[in-house]
Amino acid sequence: MVASLAAGAVLSVPGAELYYEVRGSGPLLLIGESGEGDAGRSVDLVGRLVADYTVVTYDRRGLSRSTLTDPAAPVTIEDHADDVARLLAELGDRPAAMLGMSMGALIGLHVAAAHPGALRTLIAHEPVAPWLLTAAEGDAHRAELMAIRGIHAREGMAAAFPAIAAHLGIEPGSEDREPGLTAQPMNGRRMANFDFFIGREFPAVVGDVLPLEALRATETRVIPGRGVATLHRVFTRRCAVALEALVGVDAAEFPGGHNGNLSHPRAFARRLREVLGGA
Repeated sequence: MVASLAAGAVLSVPGAELYYEVRGSGPLLLIGESGEGDAGRSVDLVGRLVADYTVVTYDRRGLSRSTLTDPAAPVTIEDHADDVARLLAELGDRPAAMLGMSMGALIGLHVAAAHPGALRTLIAHEPVAPWLLTAAEGDAHRAELMAIRGIHAREGMAAAFPAIAAHLGIEPGSEDREPGLTAQPMNGRRMANFDFFIGREFPAVVGDVLPLEALRATETRVIPGRGVATLHRVFTRRCAVALEALVGVDAAEFPGGHNGNLSHPRAFARRLREVLGGA
C-alpha cells in the first residue's frame, strides 16, 4: 500500500524534480490536470475519491514546485509521459488507472502508447491532440493554439483569457457550477503556470505527433471522455470523438464542459466511479 503523502514529496527524474501528493486508500488513480493545473487544482474532486482510491496528483515539470534542471530546456510531451511512467513505477508495481484531462489526457495517451504496463485504464477526457483529427482540422486546431500564444506574447495573460475561453467554448460568467466549491484565486503561482503552459507547452502540443497504430496496439484500456456541456465545435471534444473511433470504445460523458472536474466535482466523481467500475 502506498503511504499517504498529502504534504507532498519529490521524485528526481531526468531533467527535473517532480513534486507529487498521495491521498486516500485503494487502487492507484493518477490525475493528470489540464492547462496550468498543478497537484492542488482538483482539490474538490480528489476529496470525493479518496475513500475508494489512492489518488496521486502532481505538478507537471515546469509548473509550481516541479523545477527544471535547466529552466531554458525545451519540454516535450514525451518528457511528460516519461515523468508519469516513472512516478507510477515509484508508487506501485501494478498498472494504475489514470484520469487525464485535456493536456493530461494527451500525456496519458503517450504513456499508454510508449510505456507498456504503466496504465491499466486511461480515461482521456477531451485530449488536446490535433493529430487525432483530419489534416485540415488538425491544422486549424494548431493555428488556434498558436494564435492564443501570440496574443499572450503581445498583450499578456489578461488578453489571452478570453481567447482560451472561446477556444474551449466557455462563456465567462455563464458556466453552470456546483455550489460550495473551494476558492482558487488567480494568484502569482497560477499566473506563472499559465505563462509556462502557453509559452512553453503550447509549442510542444503543436509539434506533437503520436502514431495512431501505437494507440491501436496498446494494452491499456483507453476510454475517451467528453463533457456533456462542451459544444460540438470545440476541438478537444472533436478529438475525443476521433479517439472513440480510433480505439473502438464509446466515449463516456461527464458532467459539465471541458473543465467539468472543476465545475462539477461531486457529479464528476460519481461518474468517474461508474466508468472505472466497468473498466
